[in-house]
Amino acid sequence: MPESTGPAADRGTDPGAGLDRRAELSEFLRTRRARLKPEDVGLPDFGRHRRVPGLRREELAQLAGVSVAYYTRLEQGNGRNVSAEVLDAIARALRLSDAEHAHLTHLAKPKQHKKKQVARTEQVRPALRQLLDSIDGVPAYIAGRRSDILAWNRMAAAVFGDWSELPAQERNWARLVFLRPEYRDLFVEWDQKAYDMVSYLRMDAGCHSDDPLLAALVGELSVKSEEFRQLWATHDVKERNYGVKHIRHPLVGELALNFESFRLSDGSEQTLITYHAEPGSPSAEALRLLASWGTDATKAGAGTSGTTGTGTSAPSV
Repeated sequence: MPESTGPAADRGTDPGAGLDRRAELSEFLRTRRARLKPEDVGLPDFGRHRRVPGLRREELAQLAGVSVAYYTRLEQGNGRNVSAEVLDAIARALRLSDAEHAHLTHLAKPKQHKKKQVARTEQVRPALRQLLDSIDGVPAYIAGRRSDILAWNRMAAAVFGDWSELPAQERNWARLVFLRPEYRDLFVEWDQKAYDMVSYLRMDAGCHSDDPLLAALVGELSVKSEEFRQLWATHDVKERNYGVKHIRHPLVGELALNFESFRLSDGSEQTLITYHAEPGSPSAEALRLLASWGTDATKAGAGTSGTTGTGTSAPSV
C-alpha cells in the first residue's frame, strides 16, 4: 500500500511565513457579520441606507452584549485577552455553526506552539497502513494536514486514480481539485467538492495560522486558480464529516458513494476517509467490478496504468 514520502517536505523547508492570524480573524468576523441582516436577528430595519451589507458593528456589539469599542478592536484582529464567554456571545450573535465557533476560537485564542512550525514529513503508523490493506472492497485513504494524501488502499487507487504515479508534492486534494482537469471531470458535483476543500483548508488555517507550508499552498493556488481565490475570500469553514459523493468514473460510469470521516485520536491530526456504496445498488456492483478486475482494470478503460503498493494496477482518472 502506497504512502507519501513527504508532500510537505517536497514543497521546501522554508517557503515563507505563515498566514497573518490577525488579518484572518478580522476578515472572518467581517464576512460573518456581512451575511446577516437586521431582520435575521430580530432588529428593526428602518430602511436607512447601508454602505456595506449586513449588520453594523454597533448592532453586532449590542446583540453580543459588549461595547462597540471592544468589538471593534476584536474585528480589527486584536483578540488578546478576549474571554471564552465573550467569544461565545459573539458566536451566538453571529449565528455561527459549531465549526465556525471553533474557528473563531482558534483565531482569537491560538494555542501556543512550543516550537516554530517547520516542514516535516507526516508519518502514518504501521498499524494504520495494515488497516488500509485489510479493508477489502472499500476505497479508503488517510489525509493529513493541508489535505495531503498520506496513504491509501488498492480500491482508493481504483476509484480516484493511482496517486503513487504523482510526485509526492502533488498528492494533495486541493492541488488535485483545482489544478488537474481530470478531477474536474471525476466529481459530478465539482463545485461542491471545491467548496469543501477550501473550507477544510480554512479550518486548518485557523488551527495553524503559523504553518508556512499551508501559507505557501494557499498562495500558489490563489495565483493559479481564480476559483480557489474567490472561494478562499468567503472565509467559510467546515469540518470533514460524512455525506454522499457522486463520481464519474472512466471505466464503470457514475458512482454514488457514501463517505465517512474518522479523525484519529493519536494526536496526529490525520483523518481516515472511507467510501462505500449502498448494498445491492448499481454503485456497489461497479465497485465489485473494479475490485475484481485487478491488474486488468486499466486494460478495460482509458488512461495510463499505475501500480499501487499492493502490486495491482489501477486506472488513472
